[in-house]
Amino acid sequence: MDEIVKQAIAKWPNVPDCYGWLGLDARGDWYMRDDQVQAKGTFTQSKGSRLQHEKLIDFIGRNYECDKQGRWFFQNGPQRVYVELEATPWVWRIQPDGSLQTHTGRTARMQRCCVDEAGYFYMDTEIGFGLVHTQDMHLALAPIESGLWVPQEVSRATLSQQFGYVRSPQTAQKPNAQV
Repeated sequence: MDEIVKQAIAKWPNVPDCYGWLGLDARGDWYMRDDQVQAKGTFTQSKGSRLQHEKLIDFIGRNYECDKQGRWFFQNGPQRVYVELEATPWVWRIQPDGSLQTHTGRTARMQRCCVDEAGYFYMDTEIGFGLVHTQDMHLALAPIESGLWVPQEVSRATLSQQFGYVRSPQTAQKPNAQV
């Protein structure tokens, strides 16, 4: 987390959390979701505006974390902005040498890999669970075919429970929580 963010939290410790305004899609892209977009439905129904400003995307990535309930958020100064997930909290990019990098640029080591009933490929690592980017599936073929990676079968419907993350903190929040 950025030092300036830590200082803002210390200075303003009681800023209310924000829900529904930020989403992460299955390709690792961030989306802003204003009131009109949110009124059209969930993140999977209405994504919003894709962020394209590189410095903002980098700032979000450096301050992207998970709370004890498995809800992922972006710490925006003193305010915690919970993220709506189209798929998983991480989107993995497989590098040409076989290493893994998140959509935020962090590196990690695979602990196990999984495939769901639709053929989507996932990696579980020491920093969490995520979907492998569709453009990187060709890089997964050789280690799978050689037996280096042995995907376990999983059910897409149970992934969030099995791997401990919340896809929609907005939907999961208590009815009287502030938005």
